[in-house]
Amino acid sequence: MGTPVTTVKTTYRDALRDAIREAMQRDDRVFLMGEDVGAYGGCFGVSLGLLEEFGPERVRDTPLSESAFVGAGIGAALGGLRPIVEVMTVNFSLLALDQIMNTAASLQHMSGGQYAVPLVIRMTTGAGRQLAAQHSHSLEGWYAHIPGLRIVTPATLEDARGMLWTALQDPDPVLVFEHGSLYNLAGELAEDAGAVDIDRAAVRRAGADLTLITYGGTLGRTLEAADELAASGIDAEVVDLRTLRPLDDATFLGSVTRTHRAVVVDEGWRSGSLSAEVTARITEQAFYDLDAPVERVCTDEVPIPYAQHLEEEALPQVRDIVAAARRTVGERR
Repeated sequence: MGTPVTTVKTTYRDALRDAIREAMQRDDRVFLMGEDVGAYGGCFGVSLGLLEEFGPERVRDTPLSESAFVGAGIGAALGGLRPIVEVMTVNFSLLALDQIMNTAASLQHMSGGQYAVPLVIRMTTGAGRQLAAQHSHSLEGWYAHIPGLRIVTPATLEDARGMLWTALQDPDPVLVFEHGSLYNLAGELAEDAGAVDIDRAAVRRAGADLTLITYGGTLGRTLEAADELAASGIDAEVVDLRTLRPLDDATFLGSVTRTHRAVVVDEGWRSGSLSAEVTARITEQAFYDLDAPVERVCTDEVPIPYAQHLEEEALPQVRDIVAAARRTVGERR
């Protein structure tokens, strides 16, 4: 028998904080900067206590100017540092889109490989918290469109704890999308949890009848849907994409070729979404393995409502995933 794994109780928020703390302890080039990350402890409490531990040189509160402090992070990365830049919410990251796309994502290519930008940008994404249309959208699929970026979406405690250090080693900019509904997610994590792979998707639940493909904040609902389907005799496999750029085609295509059916669950809007890209890749590379059209479950194409009942109606719910899966599988004898 192997040595038993010692675990600790933690939350998604605490796992992110531990990842930042460890990175700053391991490498004195790493520092954190962004809106309210210092004295306030971060808008979502992720950086609470880090200012007191590492001081204002390495935990830097910035003005509320996303373009300015993301640009400063790019400059720091070019200068040999390893900045972690926190943008409060994905909607506000659009104010820094010029810096992210035209500068950070492009410099290595435009310099013929002479200048890397080892920058990590963290931001909150997603809805479900009644924060209305300026704080609730899922725009990671937009960023996954941009060459030169790596897009990661930690959905588990292990990934929240382990993706950051791996991201800091990447010569390209890495954008980390933390779903706002996950910060209070609690569970057990190995005491010695550390860096994880960010190149591969993960099969979170094995199954034989169809593949449910998702990422980030919709993983929990997708697993719930798989449990509900199992109760009625439908065995669903659940694939967590984890990294949206570059996509790990091999894992989700391998699953689809075994199950012959697929449902893609994506909190982004349906038109031009990440779900559209995944569906296209399945159609291009595994068309003759399909026994039914690929289904998609996405957010309704409206700005996210404030009213709770309307917000819930707009977002992918367990019932929507179950219904799509049943349509894909069809009548079972």
